[in-house]
Amino acid sequence: MLRSLNIRDFVIVDRMDLEFAAGFTVLTGETGAGKSILIDALALVLGERGEALVVRQGAERAEISAEFDIGRLKQLRSWLEANELTAEDDAFLVRRVIDAAGRSRGFINGRAATLAQLREAGEFLVDIHGQHQHQSLTRAAAQRELVDAYGGLDDQAAKTAQQFREWRRLSEQRSAFEANAAAFAAERDQLEWQVRDLEALNFTTDEWQSLLSEHARLAHAASLIEAAQYGLETLSEGEGASLAQLNGVITRLNNLIEHDAGLRQILDVLEPAQIQLQEAVYALRHYGERLDIDPQRLRETEQRLDAIHSAARKFRVTPEQLPEVLDKARARLDELGAVGDAAVLRTRELQAHAACMAEAKKLSAGRSKAAKKLSQQVTEAMQQLAMAGGIFEIALDPLDAVSAHGLEQIEFRVSAHKGMAPQPLAKVASGGELSRVSLALQSVLSQVAQVPALIFDEVDAGIGGRVAEIVGKLLNKLGKKHQVMCITHLPQVAAAADHQWQVSKSAANGKVLSRLTVLDPAQRVEEIARMLGGVKITETTRKHAAEMLGAKA
Repeated sequence: MLRSLNIRDFVIVDRMDLEFAAGFTVLTGETGAGKSILIDALALVLGERGEALVVRQGAERAEISAEFDIGRLKQLRSWLEANELTAEDDAFLVRRVIDAAGRSRGFINGRAATLAQLREAGEFLVDIHGQHQHQSLTRAAAQRELVDAYGGLDDQAAKTAQQFREWRRLSEQRSAFEANAAAFAAERDQLEWQVRDLEALNFTTDEWQSLLSEHARLAHAASLIEAAQYGLETLSEGEGASLAQLNGVITRLNNLIEHDAGLRQILDVLEPAQIQLQEAVYALRHYGERLDIDPQRLRETEQRLDAIHSAARKFRVTPEQLPEVLDKARARLDELGAVGDAAVLRTRELQAHAACMAEAKKLSAGRSKAAKKLSQQVTEAMQQLAMAGGIFEIALDPLDAVSAHGLEQIEFRVSAHKGMAPQPLAKVASGGELSRVSLALQSVLSQVAQVPALIFDEVDAGIGGRVAEIVGKLLNKLGKKHQVMCITHLPQVAAAADHQWQVSKSAANGKVLSRLTVLDPAQRVEEIARMLGGVKITETTRKHAAEMLGAKA
């Protein structure tokens, strides 16, 4: 849901900070006070086109920011992750800045975002119903999704799309094979000799490290043996060996320690050195015993290294990468083997097409039932909204061939009045009629609609009295499942709201500014009385307003 909206220097708003609540909120006020500016600001921050004219006169830039709670919007969170725009918590922060030159910048969760990204994210968050372009119900994709959601067909639609993609993949694979059969054969021959050569080499990275170590030892065996022998002579076996001299020093000091206890400190240093030196002698002797000059093994090792280097040069890789080359060649051979028979590929393609058609037909059957039921329910709802004789129908127009979305194009069509032929919803001329059709749809679809915030502009155009009261009740009912906001001039609609905001206009320093007030119960009575009675508000009018609010409660 929408938590807050902050507006700076936008049209006739200098500064406005709004906190939103769940339920049904109405915006009321005199004509021209700027009620629609709030909706325009929200549409702008969610990617609507903007221009320099929206910047308040005398200001450098207009800035709008909004915060949404998206804890329950899994699809939006996935979209944010895919676009690397994820926030740490369930908050979605969006900001739009337009300067006096008309330059625009957008941000999502503090990161720069394109207008396309703002619009995509906005479609998960808000539906604006009225004369604005930011509304999903006129989009073909949204209409299809609503029918599928209403009919519980989301899983079936996903299966159809998956089968379609598999069929297209096999079709493209078969076409590629037929067009490139000779190239595939040449590639297969090349891969086969590569695999033969590398399998014959029988090389592993573990062997490579072992070979390098062994070769270094064998190639320098004489020097290593000489160094080990020199160490033994110097430390233990030669005349004046270090270990013998150290032993003599320790013995003489031990004999004299009874005469000067201070020698103990020196012995404490020398005795560990004696032990370490003796350990070094043992290690050198053991090391020397293992060393051996073996020309034959050295030649074998050098031949093996030459073979490995030769293979690495042939495939233009390092020796360590040779096993990876073999794995890739085997995998590609397996892939080519799977597409190596045109008849087999054709059979697989036909089987995938049949499976796709089977799923698409199941989807079509479900859509036919859902479309009929939804059309009836929306038509019934329209009769209560000053659209007597109006018809809502969902056309399922067959496609020439199956698509990822099934076998038909779905289109919402409406006849607002008796005797009029149904027209596509997107072509309905009247903003008020479109809003009421949207309201009828949303009242039916509220169980499955995913967009959390619904905004209605001009929903009360051309209605009054009993119909206005029905509209108010419908909006209040929608507010139990969604966050609903509505601009209205009708007291019946305003009285049905959970929250009421009054938008007013004032002049200061020669400039017109728009202000918003969140009304308390007493102020609501006054505002609804104004809507009922006009300029002069009587006690009778106030009493009527209070009764209307009491009836809502």
